[in-house]
Amino acid sequence: MTVTASDVKKLRDQTGAGMMKAKEALEASDGNFDKAVVWLREKGEATAAKKADREARAGVIESYVHSGRIGVLVEINCETDFVAMTPEFKEFARDVAMHIAAANPEYLNSGSVPAEVVAQESAIYRKEAEGKPAEVVEKIVQGKLDKFYATVCLVNQPFVKDPDISIAKLTTQLVAKLGENIVIRRFERLELGAQ
Repeated sequence: MTVTASDVKKLRDQTGAGMMKAKEALEASDGNFDKAVVWLREKGEATAAKKADREARAGVIESYVHSGRIGVLVEINCETDFVAMTPEFKEFARDVAMHIAAANPEYLNSGSVPAEVVAQESAIYRKEAEGKPAEVVEKIVQGKLDKFYATVCLVNQPFVKDPDISIAKLTTQLVAKLGENIVIRRFERLELGAQ
């Protein structure tokens, strides 16, 4: 199948992919736009994984205040000041700050949850699963821990503007689009009158 320039432009507009990647995706999927989008996403995941080892020291500290009652500061790093100044990066930082205000995560990621909290949650889930075979109990405990992390950890939470993707997935999509490692480093959320 011959891929036309208008097909490439349409896919680029839809996904934000580069011209050559969009053409390659359309060729690999025989002109099927849905398959091309999936192909690009899969390649983006691979690209993001490769970039995760690169050092991210530039970036922004974004603030967000909601109705004068909730305030958020979040540090988001990338590799270069050039990327930090792009509209996509700034919008991402703003969206993450707004998400923190709305979703009130307690921790950045599952690795930052204290071991005693994980042990306590695991014990509760094991007690609930008593009487089942040991391998089933472990799967139940892990499944419930994953749900726990999706509730209390920022990167595991469903994004408030699009609950079909997590903050981690949103970050991976931006890494694929901008071509640099992006890391949400830390955040602080203040709520008026909260202890």
